[in-house]
Amino acid sequence: MRRRTFITLIGGAAVFAPAVAGAQQPARPVIGFLGNSSPGLFASQLRAFHHGLNEAGFVERRNVAIEYRWAEGNNDRLPALADDLVRRGVTVIATSGTPTALAAKAATTTIPIAFYVAVDPVEAGLVASLNRPGGNITGVTSLGGELGPKRLELLHELIPAAKDFAALVNPTSPFLAEIMSRDLQAAATTRGVTLHVLSASTERDYDRVFAKLAELRAGGLVIGTDALFTGHSAELAALSLSHAVPAIYQYHDFIIAGGLMSYGGSIEDSYRQTGVYTGRLIKGEKPSDLPVQQSIKAELIINLKTAKAFGITVPLALLGRADEVIE
Repeated sequence: MRRRTFITLIGGAAVFAPAVAGAQQPARPVIGFLGNSSPGLFASQLRAFHHGLNEAGFVERRNVAIEYRWAEGNNDRLPALADDLVRRGVTVIATSGTPTALAAKAATTTIPIAFYVAVDPVEAGLVASLNRPGGNITGVTSLGGELGPKRLELLHELIPAAKDFAALVNPTSPFLAEIMSRDLQAAATTRGVTLHVLSASTERDYDRVFAKLAELRAGGLVIGTDALFTGHSAELAALSLSHAVPAIYQYHDFIIAGGLMSYGGSIEDSYRQTGVYTGRLIKGEKPSDLPVQQSIKAELIINLKTAKAFGITVPLALLGRADEVIE
């Protein structure tokens, strides 16, 4: 009788032991990823983010979980999505673009945040300074909105006879739209040309915008820095060509899709760095101790095939300054 009791107790302990061991295993950290685009339009940036995470020692579904929240191009949804991640109790929040970073910052003062923005994060009110961010937020910034005037200059150099240009901004990203409009208007005045500022809040607005460009007889278009436009680079490149409106944008993807010119930094490298910072925050480093990383290299890329389709001869001086020429 005693022997049977002993065996039963040992068996019960053997069944119970794994459950206790499992309960003692630390829970995987959870990243809350807040995006104002959609996963299908964000694939290359997301791959770069994951590469950065891997560099920091984290692989999704292996030793870290990721909760994605996508605004699908509707920035008005961002505050609620950010609040949802805070209620979820995520370990770190990673954001993609200025509107998402501002929404996350407004949602929490305690959960660490790693951002990528293409504007001055100090001017945007995200951090106190680049070297000493302060608070619970830090991240990566690239030359983006600040290069708007340079893009207008390059476009005018390519089409010197043009006197009317346009800029495309997203009014649901008011900070970006205001900065772009202000700086481009100043640059247009300096160069003695007229600038028309047009707006698009969703991709459904693109046809209206290009119809207005034809009405204005705009000689060229500067596409403002915004995730809405980044996600639709191929569509904007095609519309530019079909409506015979030469355009310039920030990112290389625009050129790959058939766009005429791009001038800016590498968005993939910026998101890789954001992934690295996210990993470092998971490991316990404080955002206030991590200076904002700056990607300051800007590359000029010209698509000669598209220029030929427009009937544009690219000046040799401009070709000589290009970092890459696509033929």
